[in-house]
Formats: sequence, C-alpha cells, structure tokens
Amino acid sequence: MPEAQDRTSHYEEGSLTLPGTVMLGTGVMIGAGIFALTGQMAQMTGVLFPLAFLAAALVVSFSAYSYIKISNAYPSAGGIGMYLHKAYGNRLPTAFNALLMYFSMVIAQSFLARTFGSYTVQLFGGGEGERMVPVLGVSLILAAFVINLLGNRLIQGVASFIGVLKIGGILLFGVVGVWIADSVSVDFSNPGEAGTVGNFLGATALGILAFKGFTTITNSGSEVQDPHRNVGRAIVISIAACVVIYTLVGFAVASNLSLAEIIETRDYSLAAAARPALGEYGVWFTVAIAMMATAGGILASIFAVSRMLAMLTEMKLVPHSHFGMPGSIQKHTLVYTVVLGLVLTAFFNLSRIAALGIVFYLIMDIAIHWGVVRYLRADIKARAWIPVTAIVLDVLVLGGFVWVKLNTDPFVIGVAVVTMIIIAVGEQIFLKRQIRAGGSGQEASHTHHHGSQ
Repeated sequence: MPEAQDRTSHYEEGSLTLPGTVMLGTGVMIGAGIFALTGQMAQMTGVLFPLAFLAAALVVSFSAYSYIKISNAYPSAGGIGMYLHKAYGNRLPTAFNALLMYFSMVIAQSFLARTFGSYTVQLFGGGEGERMVPVLGVSLILAAFVINLLGNRLIQGVASFIGVLKIGGILLFGVVGVWIADSVSVDFSNPGEAGTVGNFLGATALGILAFKGFTTITNSGSEVQDPHRNVGRAIVISIAACVVIYTLVGFAVASNLSLAEIIETRDYSLAAAARPALGEYGVWFTVAIAMMATAGGILASIFAVSRMLAMLTEMKLVPHSHFGMPGSIQKHTLVYTVVLGLVLTAFFNLSRIAALGIVFYLIMDIAIHWGVVRYLRADIKARAWIPVTAIVLDVLVLGGFVWVKLNTDPFVIGVAVVTMIIIAVGEQIFLKRQIRAGGSGQEASHTHHHGSQ
C-alpha cells in the first residue's frame, strides 16, 4: 500500500502568490508570442500584422471570460481538464478536448524551444549554426525538466526572476526601437494580396498563440493563494500586460525593418530589428532577452501541462503506464511531457509547430465555451452572449487559418486531422474498456448534474 500512496499527486495549496501566478502566465505568453510569431504573421498578412495582434487580443478577451468564471467557481490543479469534466462528465468530449489542450501545450513548449535555438545561434552569425537550433532547443527542455523536479518554490522563484528581466527588457526594446526609428508610422493602406480577409484571420489565429499562455494559469488553480479571486485576476493582468507589450514591439519591428526583411528573418525578427536600430549590441541584448523569455516560458509550460495530464490520469480519462518508473503520477506525466516535447523540437520546424498548436487549441477553446453555454451557465452565473461571441470569433479565425494553410501547407492540416482522429478513436476505445472494467463507478459523483437542476 505504501507504493500506491506514493503514486498520488501532491499539490501544495497556497504555494503560488498572485505575482508568481502572473509571471507563470506571462512567461508562456511572452516567450511564445512576440519572438517568433511576429515574422510568421507578417508573412501571412503583410503590413497588417500589428493589427492582427490587436485582433487576437480582442478574441482572447472574449475567450478569457469563460475561463475566469469557471476558475472562480472551481479552482483546480487540473485546470482545463477539470473544467471540461464539469461540463461534459466522464465522456469522450472531456477526454478528447483535454488531450487537444495537452498536445497544444506540449507543442507550445517545442515552439519555445526552437525559438530559443533560433535566437541563440544569432550570437554566432546564424548561417551554418542553424543546424544547432534543435540541439539548443532540446538542451533547454532538459534543463527545464531538472528544475521542475525540484519543486514549486524554485519554479516560481526562477520564473518570477526571469519574468521581471524579460518584461523590462522587451519594453526597453520596444521604447528604444520606436524612439530611434525614422518613423513609427506603418502604411496599412496598401496591404496587397496578403491583406485579404482570409490571410488576416489566419494571422489573427497565429496571434492567439501569443496570448493562449493565460490558460496555463488555470492549471495551477488549487495551488494559488485565494484561488477563487486570484486565478481570474492573474488572467486579466497577464492578458493586459501582453497587449501593451505586443503592440509596442510590433510597431518597433515594423518601423525598423521592411516587410521583406521581417519575413526573411521570421524566426528571429526582433533580433534582426535591433540591428539597424542599435547595432550588434542591440542584437546581443535582444538575443539575451529572447533566451530568458523562452527559457521562462518552457519552465512555466512544463509545470502546468504535466499537472493537467496527472489530473486526467487520476480521473481515469486517459491511459497511463508507470513504465517501471518510481514516484508519483505527477512525476511520470512530467517525463511524458518532456519526451514528447523533445521529439517535436527535434523534427518539426517553427511554422508547422505553430500551425498544429493553433488548430488544437481553437477546437478545445470552442468546446470550453459550448460547455459554459450548454451546461455550466447557471452554476457559474455566466452571461451567455459572451461565450457565444467567443465561439463565433474562434470559428472565424480557425476557418481563415485552415484556408490559408490548405493553400500553402496542406500537409500540416492533414497531420492535425489524422492526429485528432487517432485521439478520438483511441479515447473511445479506452473509455469503453473503463466502463466494462467498472471504471465508471465514480461517474455518479463526478459527472455534471446540470440536467437535473
């Protein structure tokens, strides 16, 4: 029996302060978003990319409402996994969408890791060093894995320290970049072919990746001090901070590089923008900030996503094997998360990683809002029109993004569809086996009871 006890996940209630929780959220958001997505969004929608960041902020603002209302009512270390369970019970929609969120978060780790590599090689002039990008990314994930094994206090301390440095550094970059630029004006009047509605919606979808890190805050719910109030507060503060930072930096990049230069240097556009404004010292400064930002993001992402998978495992919604490893389920899910992230980092490029992440995330996001409208609205005292608006906006940007990718890189949409089919079929088989094995005995106590209210 001691071994069974050892398998139990342990969550440290009250171990995360409000500032620490905000730093975990902004750690993922800023790390993934501004450093690599700027160039990719410019490639998709031309000079309109700063407006696409603002459009993404609008979409995320509507989306955040559902997460804030649910987290205020049901703070949980399972975060989105538990939110889906509250709405859909021990059924396929919960398991399927929770795994989509899990994979989108692991994809975000890989995105951060490759961004870290892309910026770091600029210290050595890029070129042949590009081969080192996956090696550097893999090394970063392994370092974050070791820190995550050492506990919450260290994670919060490191993430907060890195967060303060990188936010200050990025703000300095934005202010100096705009101040030194010959002109801060961006000509939106002639976006050309890239400025079509479909391309703009697609770029907006990519921009959402820069904000979706706020959802990692929900996965720390039961560990946050005064979670019924502070989880929602942390989400609002994180999103607001990122709107200011992304807008400033977007205009700084657009003011110092031509559109062609932004697209050419899309994996490290901030470092490229620093060169004409501040010279090589500016490049080194920007690379240092990017390295800190992506490192902090990896740390926060692994922390959050491994806890969500542990919760899903304990709810018997996903299969689990110890593979002979000692320790708790939490430690095992940490290992699975890191291994999957290492594989993606080694073999996928940035644009394809981003595409997979946004498709999975938006489908899951729609499921969250529908769960609020259909099942949880009365329980959490939510206004229906806000999640309904969020669903409409999600469908619009997802449609625009898929349309663009079908015309430019249909392979990645094929991978996304096949992966979702495998997840759905695999989960359906697993859940049926659980029912036959008596694994649904807890369903009466776990599933939503909204229909009887």
